[in-house]
Amino acid sequence: MTDSSPALSEERAAVAAACRRLGAEGLLIGTAGNVSVRVEDRVAITATGAILAELTPDQVTVVDLDGEIVTGSLLPTSELDLHLGVYRRYGTTAVVHTHAPMATALSLVLDELPCVHYQLLALGGTVRVAPYATFGTPELAESVLTALEGRGAALMANHGAVTHAPTLDKAVEHALLLEWACGVYQRAAALGTPRVLDEQQQIAVIEAALARNYGTTQSAQEGTR
Repeated sequence: MTDSSPALSEERAAVAAACRRLGAEGLLIGTAGNVSVRVEDRVAITATGAILAELTPDQVTVVDLDGEIVTGSLLPTSELDLHLGVYRRYGTTAVVHTHAPMATALSLVLDELPCVHYQLLALGGTVRVAPYATFGTPELAESVLTALEGRGAALMANHGAVTHAPTLDKAVEHALLLEWACGVYQRAAALGTPRVLDEQQQIAVIEAALARNYGTTQSAQEGTR
C-alpha cells in the first residue's frame, strides 16, 4: 500500500542503519527489538520478523499515526502501539526498543535503576521499570508510557528497555548509555551497595554542565572551562 506522500526513503535507510549499529553493539539479537523515527504524521518503523542486525531499508515500513501502512510491503513490528503511543504522548522524534542483555537483566530484579552516575541525568535521572505485560499489548504500551513520564528511557520488567529522543541518533545514544549504566550498576552491586546521587548532587551536576557547555566541543580561544 502506498500514497502520494514522500516515502521517507532517507528515514527508512537511517532506521536500518541504526538497527545494524545496535546489533553491532550487542543490544539487539535476532528479531528482538524495534526502532522507529517520525516525520510529521508518518513513522518509519522496523518490520516484524526482520533480522535487525542485518536490516535493509526495504524492511522498514512507513505507517501513519493511526498505524495504517502507507509505504512498504511488510507488516510493522508488534510493538507498533508502543511507538505510536510515545509519539502521541511525548511529541518525540525517535524510539528505540531493545532486549539489551544488561538492561534486561536488571529489569528482572529492580523496581528502578537509581541515579548512581551523573550521566544518567541525560535520561532524566532515575530510570523506572514498567510493570510486566505481554509484548504487543495495550497494557504494555500504557505501562511503558507511564514509566517514561519525564524520562528519556525506561526499563520493561522481564523484557528489555526503551528510549526516545528528538533525533534517531540521540535515541540510539540513549540506548547505549542506558546499557552502560546498567552494566556499571550491576558491577557495583556485586561489590556492595551502590551509592546514589542525591537531589542536591544532581542539581549541582546540571548547573555545572550548563555553565561549562558540557558535552560540546569548544574553541580553545574561549578559555578552559
